[in-house]
Amino acid sequence: MLFICYPKCSTCLKAEKYLQTQNLEYTKRDIKTDNPTAEELHSWQQASGLPLKKFFNTSGLQYKALGLKDKLPQLSEEEQLQLLATDGMLVKRPLLITDDAVLVGFKEAEWSERLQQK
Repeated sequence: MLFICYPKCSTCLKAEKYLQTQNLEYTKRDIKTDNPTAEELHSWQQASGLPLKKFFNTSGLQYKALGLKDKLPQLSEEEQLQLLATDGMLVKRPLLITDDAVLVGFKEAEWSERLQQK
């Protein structure tokens, strides 16, 4: 599993603690220093079945500073992917990528349900 997080994010810390208490093995990746590429984001979005807008960190400072709430609807999916790939802080976190699931954000009940299917 690939666990993509921002180390200073409280939700990411909760998610990582959850993974550790479940004794799950994962590779950790810092979203700020190793930003996902447009290609990765596209494949994860396809695998998740979620709309691309769910991959945006809508509560983040960068999202608000760029006025993306109003701009996103006018952008094509390709433009949105390219924008997400420019700055990891625009991407909702944490992300957990497994062989058969992509989890965006941390909701313990959802993670438990999806990860126990393994």
